[in-house]
Amino acid sequence: MEVKTSLLDNMIGVGDMVLLEPLSEDSFLENLKNRFDHNEIYTYIGSVVISMNPYRSLPIYTPDKVEEYRNRNFYELSPHIYALADEAYRSLRDQDKDQCILITGESGAGKTEASKLVMSYVAAVCGKGQEVNKVKEQLLQSNPVLEAFGNAKTVRNDNSSRFGKYMDIEFDFKGDPLGGVISNYLLEKSRVVKQPRGERNFHVFYQLLSGASDDTLKKLKLHRDFSKYNYLSLDSAAVNGLDDAANFRTVRNAMQIVGFMEDEVQSVLELVAAVLKLGNIEFKPESRCNGTDESRIKDKNDLKEMCELLGIEQSVLERAFSYRTVEAKLEKVSTTLNVAQAYYARDALAKNLYSRLFSWLVTRINESIKAQAKTRHKVMGVLDIYGFEIFEDNSFEQFIINYCNEKLQQIFIELTLREEQEEYVREGIEWTNIEYFNNAIICDLIEKNQNGILAMLDEECLRPGTVTDETFLDKLNTVCAEHQHFESRLSKNSKFLTDHSLPHSCFRIQHYAGKVLYRVEGFVDKNNDLLYRDLSQAMYKANHSLIKQLFPEGNPAKVNLKRPPTAGFQFKASVGTLMRNLQTKNPNYIRCIKPNDKKASHIFNESLVRHQARYLGLMENVRVRRAGYAFRQPYEPCLERYKMLCKRTWPHWRGPAREGVEVLMTDLQVPADEFAYGRSKIFIGNPRTLFFLEERRRQCLQDLAALIQKIYRGWKCRSQFLLLKKSQIVVAAWYRRYAQQKKYRNIKSATTVVQSYTRGWQARKLLRELKYQKRCEEAVTTISAFWHGTQARTELRRLKQEVRNKHAVTVIWAYWQGTKARRELRRLKDEARRKHAVAVIWAYWQGLKIRREYRKFFRANAGKKIYDFTIQRIMQKYFLGLKSTMPYRFLDGVHTELRRIFHLWRCKKYRSQFTEEKKAVYEEKLEASEIFKDKKALYPSSVSQPFKGDYLEITKNPKYQKLSSAMEDKVLLADVVNKINRANGKGTARIFLLTKNSVVLADHKTGQVKVSVPLPDLSSVSVSTQSDGFFALKLKEGAASAVKGDFLLSSERLIEIITKLHRTGATAADGEQLDIDISDEFLVQFKHDKVCVKFVQGLPRNGNSASCKRKNNRLLEVSVPTTA
Repeated sequence: MEVKTSLLDNMIGVGDMVLLEPLSEDSFLENLKNRFDHNEIYTYIGSVVISMNPYRSLPIYTPDKVEEYRNRNFYELSPHIYALADEAYRSLRDQDKDQCILITGESGAGKTEASKLVMSYVAAVCGKGQEVNKVKEQLLQSNPVLEAFGNAKTVRNDNSSRFGKYMDIEFDFKGDPLGGVISNYLLEKSRVVKQPRGERNFHVFYQLLSGASDDTLKKLKLHRDFSKYNYLSLDSAAVNGLDDAANFRTVRNAMQIVGFMEDEVQSVLELVAAVLKLGNIEFKPESRCNGTDESRIKDKNDLKEMCELLGIEQSVLERAFSYRTVEAKLEKVSTTLNVAQAYYARDALAKNLYSRLFSWLVTRINESIKAQAKTRHKVMGVLDIYGFEIFEDNSFEQFIINYCNEKLQQIFIELTLREEQEEYVREGIEWTNIEYFNNAIICDLIEKNQNGILAMLDEECLRPGTVTDETFLDKLNTVCAEHQHFESRLSKNSKFLTDHSLPHSCFRIQHYAGKVLYRVEGFVDKNNDLLYRDLSQAMYKANHSLIKQLFPEGNPAKVNLKRPPTAGFQFKASVGTLMRNLQTKNPNYIRCIKPNDKKASHIFNESLVRHQARYLGLMENVRVRRAGYAFRQPYEPCLERYKMLCKRTWPHWRGPAREGVEVLMTDLQVPADEFAYGRSKIFIGNPRTLFFLEERRRQCLQDLAALIQKIYRGWKCRSQFLLLKKSQIVVAAWYRRYAQQKKYRNIKSATTVVQSYTRGWQARKLLRELKYQKRCEEAVTTISAFWHGTQARTELRRLKQEVRNKHAVTVIWAYWQGTKARRELRRLKDEARRKHAVAVIWAYWQGLKIRREYRKFFRANAGKKIYDFTIQRIMQKYFLGLKSTMPYRFLDGVHTELRRIFHLWRCKKYRSQFTEEKKAVYEEKLEASEIFKDKKALYPSSVSQPFKGDYLEITKNPKYQKLSSAMEDKVLLADVVNKINRANGKGTARIFLLTKNSVVLADHKTGQVKVSVPLPDLSSVSVSTQSDGFFALKLKEGAASAVKGDFLLSSERLIEIITKLHRTGATAADGEQLDIDISDEFLVQFKHDKVCVKFVQGLPRNGNSASCKRKNNRLLEVSVPTTA
């Protein structure tokens, strides 16, 4: 049997305030405190949920808790926001009734979190599927986007919604979400330009500066330092528990999920950055010739960066901050703005830019989340809006917020009474009129078309002449003086003339929640919400993808001379639309209450809660619910819960549930005027009757518990006895079976042992016989093998003796042959010694004859040569490799100085032996070493070759007499080189002449000059790192000799040519050093083409010399022999 539960089970305090007895404000607050202290933050007033903000996380929102409340009756479990959400969702899904959930309360009471919980519950219990999950995710992810742009940190709440939000979630016939539509109300755009002390601007500004990447901030021309922006408050920039950087990443991800394109996100961030830049624009006065003051921008850097972000010409926006144009039908008047007006225009533009951006975001989100199907949908609306506000200083914002709450209170009373009346009619219960306070008179005071406060405010804003807040208050004092809910010290009503609690610049309205004092200052300006036309037109001229959509009135082609509607008029229209929308739906209410102002858990401030309970009208709500019947319940659960109180209904009632309840109430003798029977429910008028039933039920449950325990214990003991009796028979049967099995196993084991011994004796007997037979066979084999071995050993001894005899004969013969050979060897040696002795004697004789002939010459030079030889041998023996001795320590300095002097003297002595010619040769060799050593493979072979210079002896050779006479300067080098043809890479012999001022190439046969290149025209010389002789003379661009391009030459004396060319270029008139480029790839200029000369190793076709070949228009390849 399923166990039915109820909110009356294990109830802390009273779960439903309708059942509170006695009913008073003190008992109401005491019940709230008692439940709050036990972490019961939800309490009912009938179908209304009161939610206390715990300021901490509670484990009551888990998936298990969702399943617990899913498809359960509203009063079946303890009060919870999930019960209300489930009731609304099931009514929408099963009964096809549109629902709305109205969430109200003051800032910090938890309205936004409550709306999130409702949406998350509905998302959890509705259907699943890829498309459904996508819609649910988009609906849920719209919250972080709107919170970033619409929430801010206030004194009362770190994440306070500064706008009202109403979301219609659309469902199909199965109850699956299809989409939604969001409406926003009254964004607190004044917060953009100014925040109260201890509060922050909207979250998105801090999130952008904290969480955006450095690259993004650079593109937006922003810095992370909050202090650089005038619109951001610094005293509360950092908030405990808020991670702006992480929240920025969450917002970016949410925008992507909702469906924002990347360029749209970038445009939104650019507008946010523009608002920050706008706040940094400051003005200074400048006097004009006519005596008026004109505003000028102090520092134009922020204006310039803002214009770059929005694509606006700087001069256009600068003029809009300095002048205002007023257009009539046929004329246009331009006036200058003073500094105060310029600041007003700047702040107005910032507020309008941000509020219109927020409205665009809501519209853009609606485009993404709206339902695609055009058929009728079921709708669940969730309203999250400001609660009633009573501050020390109340202005225009509090006035229209409280007006909205008056309308919500009016519709709440109407819908609650209507719901009560409809249920009474549906159940056939007689309806009794309920007395309650009707706040329609207060709503008329505010919204009446002609004499309402909003209508008079609009009339005052639109009339010509001087309009101030004081003139508006005078008008109110004239028109509303006799109204019973309007109070003003300057009105005609004399009873307020001496009321010092009512300042002259204020008026007071008696709202349903209490009296509220409004300061009239700022009402006219805030209602006008004026943005100069020049600024609208400047914004429309922006070259930005989004800004033109936000300021359509700036289009000069569509000039509208009518004044835009006032803020009060727009809000009144929006509230009217909202009320009409709510009246078509079944309402569900959540009243959020803040337990303390410290945002701390476990603190219950009774005065603060009492204040909120009053302006939320909770006591009025309880009285309306209790005016009829305090408690109602369907017959089936009622009978199931209380059937044990009557013997006729216990344990099972056979018949209709209503008859069972009638029998039950008659048996309990409950007075007939305390309850009534409906068609499907029983209605109980007084909570005492319900508590009487609950008390009787608790007593009966205790008796039933004792009876159940007694029966259970008897049943348990009998069951144990029967089990033991049955177990005895089973145990005996099993024991007998076990004894027989054990006896059988013993007999079987003994038989097996006897059989094993018998088989073993037979096997051992057979084994002995087989072993004897095997030994006999092995003996025969052994004797036969021994006999054959004896015969073999006898034959072996005979063969060995025969081998020894043969070996002895061989040895004797060898000894005889050796003796004969040694005798012959001695004879030949004696003969050779005799021949050698003859030769020696003859040599000595010849030497004696020669010495006698030359003795006179030998004696003349022998002494000197013997002396030199002796001295050289002594030096080699005693001084070669001898290290210098270490001096005494006190002579270290002298020793070092003497060694340095000796070294200098020896170097000088060595240099003094050089002639000028020899010195020049060594200098050229040294320069060649500096240029080519370890860089050119040809260099080592040139070290031992002297630099001769004029190899052709051009001045002496008559063949080159004509060429010699043509040279004006001294010839430094003359040699034959190969000039490489630029077209095919073949070589042609040319005479290469180097003078002090030029390089000359002449014909090898005729001596005719072909080319003369002045040394200043040479830019550089390029050679390879290989052992080839190729080099390129590169000419400067524009030189007269560079008509055909650079020269590519080849010579075996490349080292000498380049060295002399380098030295000559350094000593030329201009003194410019000639660059030497050593690389296996370099570029040369052949006429109009740049050709790459590339050196590769490999066997050339003509032997060991390098060869050159033109590959294509861009490549000339030189093959160099591979070095071993």
